Amino acid sequence: MLLATFKLCAGSSYRHVRNMKGLRHQAVLALGQELNRRALGGPTSGSWINQVRRRSSLLGSQLEDTLYSDQDLAYIQQGEEAMQRALDILSNQEGWKKESRQENGDEVLSKVIPDVGKVFRLEVVVDQPMERLYEELVERMEAMGEWNPSVKKIKILQKIGKDTVITHELAAEAAGNLVGPRDFVSVRCTKRRGSVCVLAGMATDFGEMPEQKGVIRAEHGPTCMVLHPLAGSPSKTKLTWLLSIDLKGWLPKTIINQVLSQTQVDFANHLRKRLESRPALEARC
Repeated sequence: MLLATFKLCAGSSYRHVRNMKGLRHQAVLALGQELNRRALGGPTSGSWINQVRRRSSLLGSQLEDTLYSDQDLAYIQQGEEAMQRALDILSNQEGWKKESRQENGDEVLSKVIPDVGKVFRLEVVVDQPMERLYEELVERMEAMGEWNPSVKKIKILQKIGKDTVITHELAAEAAGNLVGPRDFVSVRCTKRRGSVCVLAGMATDFGEMPEQKGVIRAEHGPTCMVLHPLAGSPSKTKLTWLLSIDLKGWLPKTIINQVLSQTQVDFANHLRKRLESRPALEARC
């Protein structure tokens, strides 16, 4: 049903699509209602997940007044599905096991998900308002290699509408070079609903970025970060990061689990240092 609706939105040719605006809007609305119905049917664990699900118009806001190619629509759909799947995983509180807890309260949990594998969940509170995190993680995404040693480079390959991008990420070696260079090609979707922001993504194919010599093409997803002001302290932000990665290659699971868990802990520490060392965009303008 969803795929058929996308084909209806795309139309069979540009000339025909130009004359299908009303029909396209109806199809997009139907798709949004269907995805929201599925989301609302599952268990929820917190008001921030409910808020994203209730208020998200999903594809409607992106497609109302813009024409997209079939491939663009496929990328948008993939990003939306990654977000929905990641929120479904986060909403289920059962089965999470503690991997580590730092003195500052940062906590990493893990869980095995059928058809996905082992996922990791970072829960932290950052002493900065949500807008600062949004600036660094979304608006300054390509600068992440400047402050996160786990990332050598991130490049936006294509922007699709307001909420969707295709990225290429080159990761640094890890675990004393036991984990060699990896890269990722991902579709990323960002949604802001009220005081909640969700950044989601998963691996995708992009013809203009083939596999690189000497680098293993690993895969993200579904993964997401959820940002929202800490209850009672709006100047602080609660960050939840769901991490799901297939590193590919021949690596013992013990090493993979250790690397991914430590990557999340290190990320939180480096993010705090970055936010403390750089002013907000508004202050610098």
